[in-house]
Amino acid sequence: MHALFDDAGKFLAGRILSEADTSAQIELDSGKRVKVKSAHLLLKFDKPAPAELLAGAREVAASVELALAWEFAPEDEFGFAELAREYFSAAAPPVEQAGMLLALFDAPHYFRRAGKGRFRKASAEVVQQALAAIEKKKQLQAQIDAWAAELAEGRCPPPIAEQLYKILFKPDKNAPEYKAVVEASRSTHLAPLALLARAGAIASSYQFHWQRFLFEHFPRGVGFPTMAAPEPPADLPLAPVQAFSIDDSATTEIDDALSLTGLGSGSVRLGIHIAAPGLGLMPGSELDRLARNRLSTVYMPGHKITMLPAEVVQRYTLDEGRANPAVSLYVTIDEHSLAITGHETRLECVPVAVNLRHDQLDHIVTEEWLSNPEVQVENTPQPLSDLREQLSFLYSLARQLKAGREQVRGKPENFTRPDYTFRLEGGRGDQPDGSETVLIGTRKRGAPLDLIVAEAAIVANSTWGQWLAELGVPGIYRSQASMAPGVKVRMGTKALPHAGIGVKSYSWATSPLRRYVDLVNQWQVIACARHGRTAALAAPFKPKDAELFAIISNFDATYGAYNAYQSGMERLWTLKYLQQNAITELEATVIRDAASGGLLLRADSLPLVLPALGPATLTRGARVLVRLGEIDEISLDVSGSVLQRLDDPLDASDDGPLDDEEDEGSAAAGPLAIAVDVQDEGDQADAAEDAAPQAQPGTTPDAGPAAA
Repeated sequence: MHALFDDAGKFLAGRILSEADTSAQIELDSGKRVKVKSAHLLLKFDKPAPAELLAGAREVAASVELALAWEFAPEDEFGFAELAREYFSAAAPPVEQAGMLLALFDAPHYFRRAGKGRFRKASAEVVQQALAAIEKKKQLQAQIDAWAAELAEGRCPPPIAEQLYKILFKPDKNAPEYKAVVEASRSTHLAPLALLARAGAIASSYQFHWQRFLFEHFPRGVGFPTMAAPEPPADLPLAPVQAFSIDDSATTEIDDALSLTGLGSGSVRLGIHIAAPGLGLMPGSELDRLARNRLSTVYMPGHKITMLPAEVVQRYTLDEGRANPAVSLYVTIDEHSLAITGHETRLECVPVAVNLRHDQLDHIVTEEWLSNPEVQVENTPQPLSDLREQLSFLYSLARQLKAGREQVRGKPENFTRPDYTFRLEGGRGDQPDGSETVLIGTRKRGAPLDLIVAEAAIVANSTWGQWLAELGVPGIYRSQASMAPGVKVRMGTKALPHAGIGVKSYSWATSPLRRYVDLVNQWQVIACARHGRTAALAAPFKPKDAELFAIISNFDATYGAYNAYQSGMERLWTLKYLQQNAITELEATVIRDAASGGLLLRADSLPLVLPALGPATLTRGARVLVRLGEIDEISLDVSGSVLQRLDDPLDASDDGPLDDEEDEGSAAAGPLAIAVDVQDEGDQADAAEDAAPQAQPGTTPDAGPAAA
């Protein structure tokens, strides 16, 4: 005698070896023996054989007209054998009975399961709704199949092109567009990105990275609603100085300017003037909400997305030829020792005489030009000549300030690599489209004008940070406990030392037009300037304010994402530069040896880090000639092969430059993570099984060593 039984929703059949009141021992065709509860035995038969019964039952089930079976079915609960006798004949054989069981089990829209082998017919209304849903699902699947076929043929259906970035990075995995990409990827054995690129969904590498960034961070676009720029207080006093700023030619958000008075008197007054949107833009206003949503200006070669609307930037930027609202830190300096003897903060309007552009002046303003009045450079602009004495003093001061910080740091700052500049030519609109020609230039770090601006900013940020702490007014600080490997810079609300810079505390307050934390700190500094010792009561943010911690958390994540995007776009344009100039070989320096995780190189003349294949004997600092491999502008990937070593392994003096900011992996491309999963459930189950611990011969996974 044989039996058909239910094993957790799966129907099996086998030979009955023995049977008791509550269970039976059944042998399957595979030879496996199973114990089955009597309640799970659905049908007993002596012929045909179990395998023949199941095969025949599947054929019978496929031939059952479900609508007709539904008509035949009684209104009350019934068993599959009863309906088989009604539908086929009163003497329906076991194959037809089993076939009816399979048909009923697979038609829940017609028949509700009421127990093992028991069913109840669904109402006419439920059947109608279910059939409509099934038809809709069929049509949807037909659409998915059609779209998948188009993708496989190299054409991208418009609905998929419109949702490209959602499909790739934040997909609804039940959406037909997503399913079509997965189906086409499986059928063509192409990775989703390669499939979509072949189908023309990715118009250009530039647009891919740009649109992906907008999708993730600016889904509603980068424009601002129309609003007037808020005006600063009308009673701001006019500062008795003539300030000047130092920026590059592309800068429109001029946050800082300098002034110098008292030269030759023995006591010099340095004015560090910071643009003051915080005097007009109030916390909690609509404009504040916009700035807090963006948190920073986003920079990239040839374009930027500003934190504040253009009208606000234009009202508060420190433009030349006008008096601009500013928060000014005046630092008193002994002219002979260059020691700082005092400081004062004022809210005022500062006349700006000139906006100097360092990219146009670096070749003039050299250390020799500043230290020797006899040195003359042809075509020196008159405004620069007028500031020569002031710049010379400021350069001497900056060098002393830097030396003092280096004593606190315990070692000198060592920035041997240049800064790189990107200029795009041949653009056809307000923003790049990827077709431009890119020019990459270099600028020596620590150039005199750079050093003057950097040291002035450090003085302002550290002085204001310490002042806030003394008055009990919370601020947002950057701190670093030590310069030991792995100790990172952190943001917080406590005035803690910054070991990397070499100061007691360091706030960010000198870029309020382009960084939200600087704007927050400016509001706090303004409260201190207005209220002095009672500033903690009047400041917008109070001690342990939860809002401050929320701002820090959001800013950290957002600013990191913006910087990562800027680095990615600079890498994209560097790869384009290689291709536009047919560069196939580069001189590079090893920044990570093979034993430390794979050979990693940094190009000597371009902002490019790349992995490479080469001898295991190459050590960090070795200079090599590398041949470039294939460039992938979507993944921003390029690798290389070392052709030869260029330096003497025994002579460290000719090693490539390595500086304090060296980061072994930050500029190298990693795998581009997308959210499209082309594995089906079976593949995933196999992968999970592969990943699970495997039993060794002579053991079982649960019981340990097997008995002999």
